[in-house]
Amino acid sequence: MELSTQEIIIRLVIATVLSGLIGIERELREKPAGVRTNALIGLGSAVMALVGAYAYALWPETTDPTRLASIVVQGVGFLGAGAIIQAAGSVRGLTTAATMWVVAGIGIAAGLGLYVPAFATAGIVLVLLVIFGPLDARLMGTEEERERRGGWLLGGKSKKK
Repeated sequence: MELSTQEIIIRLVIATVLSGLIGIERELREKPAGVRTNALIGLGSAVMALVGAYAYALWPETTDPTRLASIVVQGVGFLGAGAIIQAAGSVRGLTTAATMWVVAGIGIAAGLGLYVPAFATAGIVLVLLVIFGPLDARLMGTEEERERRGGWLLGGKSKKK
């Protein structure tokens, strides 16, 4: 596997930019993982994918590049767990954690030169966050509104202890 310096830089920049765009949405909503965090996760995932691909090219009998990707996903899962905060009986940060996880996938795809999946995934994530985020909030209402409605079927908390 022989990539030019330009191709390596393009892969790293694409991973960083796509992940950073997703981070902008998170930043605008004042979520814990913003532009820098998401961009760094995408960039780190891309460089690890590149290293895995190069290691496989050098030592095909002793290296499994898929193991590196699985370790990236596990590591980002650990970061995502830190973004999930439980307070007063409610769980917050699940979307941010999921965003961090999918950004790692975008980085891996870009690092391996799979540009179509990287761009398509970033586009789908942005649609989910930008369009479905406000729609979800409108359908589910605020936590106080769910409490007034009562019952988990109506989007409120269960009254059972």
